[in-house]
Amino acid sequence: MSQSRQKEKKPAEKRRLIDDTFKRLMKEIRPLRGWILFSAALCLMMIGCAVAAPELLGELVNKLYAWVRDPVPGLARSLLPGLGLLLGVYALQAALTYGNSFLLNNIVTRYFTAGLRVRLSEKLCRLPVSYVDKTPTGDVIDRMMDDVGNMSDTIYGIVEILLTGFLQMAVIAAILFVTDWRMAIPVVLLSPLSVFLSAKMATLGEKHWDKHFNLGGELTALAEEAYTNYVTTKAFCREEELQKKYDELSERHQHDGIFANFLSSIVQPVIVFLDAMAYVAVAVLGGWLILRRGVPIGTVVTVILFARQLSAPLERVAFGLSFIQQVKGAARRVFNLLDLPEEPDSAGTVEGSTEGRVVFEHVNFSYDPEKPLIRDLCMEVKPGQKIAIVGPTGAGKTTIVNLLMRFYDIQSGRILIDGRDTSELSRAENRKLFAMVLQDTWLFKGTVAENVAYGSPDVSREEIERACDLAYCDHFIRRLPQGYDTVISEDSTAVSSGQKQLLTIARALLANRPLLILDEATSNVDTRTELLLQKAMDRLMGGRTSFVIAHRLSTIVNADRILVIRDGQIVEQGSHRELLDRHGFYYELFTSQYKI
Repeated sequence: MSQSRQKEKKPAEKRRLIDDTFKRLMKEIRPLRGWILFSAALCLMMIGCAVAAPELLGELVNKLYAWVRDPVPGLARSLLPGLGLLLGVYALQAALTYGNSFLLNNIVTRYFTAGLRVRLSEKLCRLPVSYVDKTPTGDVIDRMMDDVGNMSDTIYGIVEILLTGFLQMAVIAAILFVTDWRMAIPVVLLSPLSVFLSAKMATLGEKHWDKHFNLGGELTALAEEAYTNYVTTKAFCREEELQKKYDELSERHQHDGIFANFLSSIVQPVIVFLDAMAYVAVAVLGGWLILRRGVPIGTVVTVILFARQLSAPLERVAFGLSFIQQVKGAARRVFNLLDLPEEPDSAGTVEGSTEGRVVFEHVNFSYDPEKPLIRDLCMEVKPGQKIAIVGPTGAGKTTIVNLLMRFYDIQSGRILIDGRDTSELSRAENRKLFAMVLQDTWLFKGTVAENVAYGSPDVSREEIERACDLAYCDHFIRRLPQGYDTVISEDSTAVSSGQKQLLTIARALLANRPLLILDEATSNVDTRTELLLQKAMDRLMGGRTSFVIAHRLSTIVNADRILVIRDGQIVEQGSHRELLDRHGFYYELFTSQYKI
């Protein structure tokens, strides 16, 4: 345990500003380098305005001081051109500042954010189903929304630090030395100290930002879970326990956020203090130089103004350094998702029509290598057969469906469809062979017709209505406010749970694929609807190879063959009557339901 903790602490001890995460952030924004260079040009022009303003003001002060010592007519005439030019410089600086902010907000950041979220979405499509099974939905959403949003602000940090910050500091320092090297020394000596403190504080806060963002993902996952299961939570009176759990997690999230923000924000007061000391030193030294060395008062005013201007880039650098550490915490979570290994795929395609012959040859599979599930499974399903798969919970019934659909890949053996090894087909081609209805319904926000046609986007309205009629849902659809054009969703109360299941069955029927999978498809319909649905299914499954998983054994009595699964192995198989006559495990399952 102690060794593992030392390993966990090791990265934190070696945290630095420029690390692999920072380098990758730079790589991510490389496609936008043209816009960033344009922003850099605007920044250079802004710096030029910032440098020109004190020079112009210093000249005006010298003219005014000369007039005080030797009043002559025409003071206003001599000052007006300089004042107009100074006003123009400040106006140009304001316009450039607005233009640069508009550029970063509406062009660079937007494209960067949209592109990164598209890549994450595409990545999720290529990840194995096991990742989705093990990862809370809220955590994935938090990475795609909040973390990517924080990463998009990286461009601000880069421009502010590398261009507007350090470059402006370098230009001001050079001008100070040119103007009067004696007054420049106290200002320039304190600048490296300010930057060092900024980088040090930013690095100290990085580990807290990491914890803060990870806890943010857990909070989002908990909130999503609580909202999704709202009715269950209320039914079991678990509100207080859920609230307590959320409060504890939120307190930890807040604690790390406060500490990270404290380390980030404490830098600015320190820089303001050091800048004030430099300002005082310049003012005192400048007064002495005016009295003892005859330095023009305009020169001193120019140096003081530049010294005050130096505080802005120093604060900008301090903010940018702490901000980059904050962004790196979000970036690590996004990069971890982008770097996850993708499931390998083949390029094989299905040629010609599919008869639907399915063969399992010595198939072995387990979710956990230490807990074998499917062991040496062998079976052959002829085209057009209706195969029922039954067994106790955890026996491996749904696992067989997962292997057929290639949601998971087998460890050894082969699964053949019409003699073709499914591992040689691409996953998309393999799944196009199956129409599938799960126990848990899924409807997206859209019309009834759009939901039914989800797997068949090019079908006509007449085909949609026919599929719904065969699935016995046409009658209740027509009673909806807008019929087939009624907008529904997963959370819609316009249709009941059983009606939602019927819609998903209609969706599978409309797809008209050679193989059919029904995983507890009739679990959410009433007895009368179930009987009607069974008749429609029997009629429509003619000529199609069908796999039906059922706990209610009364629904599969007319199956061509029933496979009885126990501990991942087929312990019995045959027709309903044959299995009952054997008085084996299936007989026990069947009679126990009626005893209950």
